[in-house]
Amino acid sequence: MPIVVDCEVIKDECLENGSKRNTSRRCKLAVDAPYIFKKVIGVDYVFFLQHNVLDMENRTLSIEAVNESFSSRIEIFERCRYYAHPENSEWTCFDQSASLDIKNFFGFEYSMEKMGMKQYTHTTTKGKEIIEFFISQLREEGITHVERWTSPANASKPQMDRARVQCQRIFLEGDFITRTLGQLSPMQESKLLELRKMLDGVDDLERLPSYQTILRFLAARDWHVNQAFVMLCDSLRWRQKHHIDSLLSEYSKPAVVAEHFPGGWHHQDKDGRPIFILRLGHLDVKGLLKALGMDGLLRLALHICEEGIQKINESAERLEKPVLYWSLLLDLEGLSMRHLWRPGIKALLYITETVERNYPETMGRVHVVRAPRVFPIAWTIVSAFIDDHTRSKFLFYGPDCAHIKEGLAQYLDEEIVPDFLGGSCKTMIHEAGLVPKSFYKTNSMDDHDGEVSINLPATTEAFVPAKQHSAIDQHDHQNLYKSVELKAGFVHELLIRNEDPKSVLTWDFDVMRNDLHFTLYRITTKLPEKNDSAVSYFDLQDFIEGVNYFREEPTLICHHKESVQGSHVMHHNDSYLMHWFSPLGAHLNVFYEVLSSANYKGSMTSLQSAFSSNSSEAGGVQSR
Repeated sequence: MPIVVDCEVIKDECLENGSKRNTSRRCKLAVDAPYIFKKVIGVDYVFFLQHNVLDMENRTLSIEAVNESFSSRIEIFERCRYYAHPENSEWTCFDQSASLDIKNFFGFEYSMEKMGMKQYTHTTTKGKEIIEFFISQLREEGITHVERWTSPANASKPQMDRARVQCQRIFLEGDFITRTLGQLSPMQESKLLELRKMLDGVDDLERLPSYQTILRFLAARDWHVNQAFVMLCDSLRWRQKHHIDSLLSEYSKPAVVAEHFPGGWHHQDKDGRPIFILRLGHLDVKGLLKALGMDGLLRLALHICEEGIQKINESAERLEKPVLYWSLLLDLEGLSMRHLWRPGIKALLYITETVERNYPETMGRVHVVRAPRVFPIAWTIVSAFIDDHTRSKFLFYGPDCAHIKEGLAQYLDEEIVPDFLGGSCKTMIHEAGLVPKSFYKTNSMDDHDGEVSINLPATTEAFVPAKQHSAIDQHDHQNLYKSVELKAGFVHELLIRNEDPKSVLTWDFDVMRNDLHFTLYRITTKLPEKNDSAVSYFDLQDFIEGVNYFREEPTLICHHKESVQGSHVMHHNDSYLMHWFSPLGAHLNVFYEVLSSANYKGSMTSLQSAFSSNSSEAGGVQSR
C-alpha cells in the first residue's frame, strides 16, 4: 500500500500449541493531504498501531488499527477480517469496517472527515488486491497448495459447542448454489447462509422457505440481511395466516375469470422463464372488480403468482439450470381512458403492493407491447408505486415489435411469438370483452355520478395489511403533479437537458382555469441560467426559429378543464423546453417523466400525443 512508509514489529507471540499468532506493529504512513493542510498540522507522516490475530485452527486473520498520532484530537479505528467461507471451505471471505471520531482538529474537521472517507474508500479495494498479490507470488514460486494447520498429536482438543454443531447441520454441497441459484459472490453466499440460519431461531414458522425464496428477499433488500429477515418473516406469517400454501390446490377459477379474463401462461422465453400474457387493453377492469370484488381480484393475482413460482421450479428442473424468474408480456392494444377508472387504479395499486411485499424478485422482465396514446398517463400513475429496480425491468415496444432485431425476437423464439402480434403461435388467451352485468355482485359497490367506491370486505382487509392501505390512501394522484399559478401574459417553462438520444419525454397536465398555449421546443444552443421563473428563456438571448431552436410539437391551445397527455421521442443531445403561455392568467397542474432509451424498444408510432377533456358532469375523463 503506497501510503505505508515503514513498519516496526513491537510484539510477536505464538499461543495455544501454535494455533494462534498475535503480532503488533507500529506503522508509519505518509499524509495524503494538500500541502497547506500538512503545513498547518506540522507533519508529513502519522503513526498507527496495528494488531493482528492469526487463528490457524479456525482459519481467520483479524487486523485492527488505531491512530497513535493526534489521538487526543481524533480517533480512527479500522478492522479487517479474512476468514474461510462457512460452507465452502475453498473460498476466502473478506470484510472491513471503520469509524472516525473527530473531536477537534485545528478547524479542519470537515476537511479531515472528507479525507478520511476518501482514504477508507481507497483502501477498501485493497483487501482483495493484497490477498491476490500474495497468492500470485506463491504461484510464481511454484506453491499452489498449502496444507491446513493441524493440532499436534499430544494437544488436547476443545469440545465443540452445541451452537457450532447446529450450524453445521445447514450444509450446501459444493455445486448446489451454481446448479440452483446461479453465480453468487462469496459475500452474497455468506449472507444467504446467514439469513437461513437466522430463520432457525423463529419459533412460529410452520416451515422454512427454500433457498430460492431466501435469495429473492435478500436481493429485494439490496443484500441487507436484517432488513431481508424482517421482510421475509412478515411474509411467511402472512402466508400462514391466509393459507397461501394451499391456494394452488384449493382455488377454483370463477366463471367470470374463465370467460372474461384476458390472461394466461404461454411457453418459456429463451432463458427458460415462463411467460404470462396479459392483454390489458382488453381487460374490463370495472366489470371484473364489480363481479369479483377486491378480495376476489386479489386472490386471482395471488393465484397467478403461486402458479408462477411453480412453473419457475418446473422449468429449472426440466432444463437442469437455475431459473428464478418469470416474464410478463403486457399487450396494451385497446387501452383507453376507461382503463384509468379511479377505483380500478386503486385496486391495481393494492394488488401491486401486496405482490411486491410477498413475491419480490420473481418477475424478470416486463415486455410492454402496442402501447397506445394514453399509455404515458397510465405509466406515470402506476410507475410511481414501483421501485427503481423493478422499473428497470420494463421494456417498451412499438407496433412492429415481433420481428425487429431489438424486438421480442431478442427474447422469444420465433415459433412462440403470439399470433395477435404477427407470430405463428396461437394462444389460449381470448380477447375477453365486457363483463355482463349478470356477473356483478349485488351491493358490493355503489355508483355515484360515474364514480364507484370500493367497499373492501373483511377478508380483503386481512389480505392487505393496514399500513398498505394507508400508503395508498394517503397518496393522491395529484401529489405527483406540480401546481403552477400563471399571471396574464406570463409563461411557465420546464427545461430538460437530454443526454440520452431516443429517450421518451412524457407529460400530463390539467388546465384548471382559463386557456393556455402549450408548445414543445428543441434548443440547440447553450442556455444561460435563469433566476426568475416568470422570465422566458427566449427573452435571455437571441433566438431564430429553424436555426438555434425548433418547434418539436405544434402549439396547442388548451381550454379550461381540459387535460393533455402526450409523449415525444428526444432524438438529439439538445435541450427540450416545455413552454406554457397564459394570455389571461391560468392555473396549471403538470407532471412529466423521461423514459430511458434503454427501456424502450421499437418505434414510437403508437405513442402519439393524446388530447382529452374532463367534464364535471360526466364525472370522468373522456377521449376527444
